[in-house]
Amino acid sequence: MESPASPLTPLVIRFGRLGDMLLQEPLLHLLRRRFGAPCTLLTRGAWTGELYRCHPDVGAIRQLLRRHRLLAFSPERWRAIAELRRHRGPIYVSEDTRASLGRIRRLLWLAGVPRERCVFVNDVCRGTDEHWVDQLLRFGQTTPAAFDAAAYPWHAEDLRQAPRLCLDASDRADAARWLERRALANAPLVLLQPGNWKTRKWGRRHALDPKFWPIGNWVELLRAMRADLPDAHLLLCGSQDEQPVLDAIRAAAHDCRVAASGGDLPIRRLLGVMERAHSMVSVDSGPAHMAAAIGCPLVTLYGHYSPRRWRRRSPCGQPVIDLCSDERATVAGIAAGAVIDAWRGLDRKRRSENMAGPTRQPADCAGARGCVDAFA
Repeated sequence: MESPASPLTPLVIRFGRLGDMLLQEPLLHLLRRRFGAPCTLLTRGAWTGELYRCHPDVGAIRQLLRRHRLLAFSPERWRAIAELRRHRGPIYVSEDTRASLGRIRRLLWLAGVPRERCVFVNDVCRGTDEHWVDQLLRFGQTTPAAFDAAAYPWHAEDLRQAPRLCLDASDRADAARWLERRALANAPLVLLQPGNWKTRKWGRRHALDPKFWPIGNWVELLRAMRADLPDAHLLLCGSQDEQPVLDAIRAAAHDCRVAASGGDLPIRRLLGVMERAHSMVSVDSGPAHMAAAIGCPLVTLYGHYSPRRWRRRSPCGQPVIDLCSDERATVAGIAAGAVIDAWRGLDRKRRSENMAGPTRQPADCAGARGCVDAFA
């Protein structure tokens, strides 16, 4: 693709959780290819900087860590307004929630940004039920009225159907050292992700969590994995808030070779571990999106959210299997036997599709390192 005559820096605004931000990657890639410069991100959560570190489609990341604070008492929001006022490229508002959209519109108004320089995902894709990646690619093909669409074309090869994440040598070295310290480096590694962002309430309201899969089911799955891969390391992973449920599953399994790690797997290290893993079984969560994007064979358990819009996609052809209960109300309705069969099916899919290549990392994931600024 030819570079545009006058490269512009696109600004993408999205205040999402981990999975939401990862699904923006095909949009970021399309905009970089169209406008000739890596995107700037205006977002929340420190994880975005770690998620997109060293990614060639992302330049600066501006973080509104306290976006709910009153404007008069929020220096970070005033700095964001100043940044918006200085920005001269197109602005893509990828946020779709009403409350966040109201805040974004106020920021743009206070910054004096003309409406003609912006495009909103809700204006382009309102009422659609398509996959988020397909929706965002269609969004990225639009051009704000203030810019000449003909000068910034898009081409079929710019449209990625799955998000991609990048690792560098330091990420891989850190993951290798961590696995050595935990004595997890000398055999196949299978990852299990029982928790999600609601798991911090475990012990009080976990029965109300539609993504909670019963502990007995996890134990049955662990035992089947041990029977099939007797030498494998089985690792329950999650955040520090998820450690109690990881410990409960590990204790119920009565297997001293099952490891549980909550809190010492930050995003970059977890990606490095996922890249080396044999496979992963996860509830519908941000880490499941990460596993698919890095090329880890994956089984995902869906609750009341349909996989139609959130289905994980592998950028390098690794198998991804989706499971949901008949009533699509809670993952508790998914039988342990169905998950075991799906996990065993990952190997069958790999063998049938001849996907045992030496690497899972897409070839074009080497690139410049971005910078992260926190308006804190």
